[in-house]
Amino acid sequence: SVNIVAFGNERDGFSEDSQQPSLIWSYLGRSALITQINSSLSTSHVGSQVFTEYQACIFGNVRLVVHDCPVWNIFDSDRYTSYRLIGAADIIVIKYSVNDKTSFQELKDNYVPMVKKALNHCSVPVIISAIGARKNGVPCSCPLCTSDRRSCVTTSEGVQLAKELGATYLELHSLNDFYIQKNFGGVLEYFMIQSLNQKSSEKMKKRKKMQKCYRVQPPQLEQPEKMPILKGEASHYNADLHNLLCCCQCADVAFYPEDFSMEVEAHKIILCSVSHLFMLLFGVKSLSDTHDASIVQLAQSLFAVEAGDPFPSTPHGAPPCVLPVRVVVKDSVFCSCLPDILHFIYSGAVQWERLEEDIKKKLKDPDKTEHVLEKVKCILKTPGKLNTVKDCKSHQIKQLNNTSLRLFFNNPVLADVIFKIQGAMVPAHRAVLVARCEVMAAMFNGNYLEANSILVPVYGISKDTFLSFLEYLYTDSCCPVSILQAMSLLICAEMYQVMRLQHICELYIITQLQSMPSRELASTSLSIVSLLKKAKFHNSDCLSTWLLHFIATNYLILSQKPEFQELSVEERNFVEMHRWPSNLYLKQLADYRNYIHSQKCHCTVM
Repeated sequence: SVNIVAFGNERDGFSEDSQQPSLIWSYLGRSALITQINSSLSTSHVGSQVFTEYQACIFGNVRLVVHDCPVWNIFDSDRYTSYRLIGAADIIVIKYSVNDKTSFQELKDNYVPMVKKALNHCSVPVIISAIGARKNGVPCSCPLCTSDRRSCVTTSEGVQLAKELGATYLELHSLNDFYIQKNFGGVLEYFMIQSLNQKSSEKMKKRKKMQKCYRVQPPQLEQPEKMPILKGEASHYNADLHNLLCCCQCADVAFYPEDFSMEVEAHKIILCSVSHLFMLLFGVKSLSDTHDASIVQLAQSLFAVEAGDPFPSTPHGAPPCVLPVRVVVKDSVFCSCLPDILHFIYSGAVQWERLEEDIKKKLKDPDKTEHVLEKVKCILKTPGKLNTVKDCKSHQIKQLNNTSLRLFFNNPVLADVIFKIQGAMVPAHRAVLVARCEVMAAMFNGNYLEANSILVPVYGISKDTFLSFLEYLYTDSCCPVSILQAMSLLICAEMYQVMRLQHICELYIITQLQSMPSRELASTSLSIVSLLKKAKFHNSDCLSTWLLHFIATNYLILSQKPEFQELSVEERNFVEMHRWPSNLYLKQLADYRNYIHSQKCHCTVM
């Protein structure tokens, strides 16, 4: 079989032809050598689609497997899957559009070093395909002229990238028969033939070596059983925040037009996390802290917070049961589009094109549409930086909430609940907790003591573990520093029923144990059996099954540790059945050693 892994997107970020077939699919569909093509989509815990898997036959009966990964984010969010794909690859294809300089620069600076590290000096052929015709013609060679280098990737840049990887460089000006079959297909098929020849040669050498050995051969040590593969859970961070807007739980701000004909509820913490204007409006920042006059001017011209005490006195220890802060929107056109704008913000502020379409359909006036969109860009912009339409495109803008909400993590600003844990006070925000954790949503909205108190005690969890748990709720990421901390965080995630965090901790524990050398595993004080017991007790079935296989695979090391005796009868039977090396191999090895040392094997001359 031949395994090919393709990374990158051949379409530029401004392409309007979303139905254009990919390079891999075009080659598979047009090549006369390819038959029986099947495809399937694969997903991972880091997002939606990760890669497309194609299976086909080439050269008659040779199995061809192609994994086409259109996004490079897999290296950031699911390094386990990306390294596994590269490790199994016979050929690697890297694609990019010559008209997307930004993506090429990100590829060169961030992801090419990761690919080089994953290859680890392996002699896997790499093909770099520069796709598309440069829209601004031949780039100027003048060293002082950089105007045409901002949008197009030059040939010299592509060749330099290929040199760094020791790769073959191709330029495909169009995905037609000539470039796909003659250029790309010819190079790809050459490497496929080379790979098949190398595999055939290695197989033949092994067969000849076996045939030359007439005497009794030592027993062959079989490979250990394949470890179970843990599948992660897709992120639903933006969906959680969007659902918070839809259900309007814990809303603490209400927008009204000047005639008070409608009401739109929202949450200060979410709005302030994406906009300095809302920070100024709700008192998170003062006028003296805001150095951008345009933000101050827009806030004063667009919004007006109703006068009065927004925080009436409440009994000590009671929650801030107050009416939402009333904000009057002075611009009637902007106010009519406010629900769509809030849906855009709560969905991660990454669907700019969809927001444009929604506002166009609602207003049906190009001037009014442009007026509203300009105000949205001004609201979301960073002080001191000029926002452009390009900055707001979905392929350029970063997710705002999961990075900006970090500013309010363990921060008393806008906090409406305080957790008391191990004598320390940890401020938090009910809106974020309710959106991200169903257990906390029930706790704060049901008939529980916590629903009627600002101060909430937490028992049975360390402060550091609980802070890591809250950090995940705010940022959708976590970075355990050790296996034990990951296990503690897993237990906390199981307690609050945050399944994706539990899966992330499981993957971290597995990755750390897999990378542990045998010598370190033999000398470590970490108890694998204790991890197994905790995983079982806290309903982490996938991790407990994996740990049983890990104990069986490292039987010779772990069976010598005292905690091995703590395994139950059922667990011991499983380990003995799947142990490596097996009892049969050890018996065959003992028989072979006896044979070698017997008189029958002594030299007859001596």
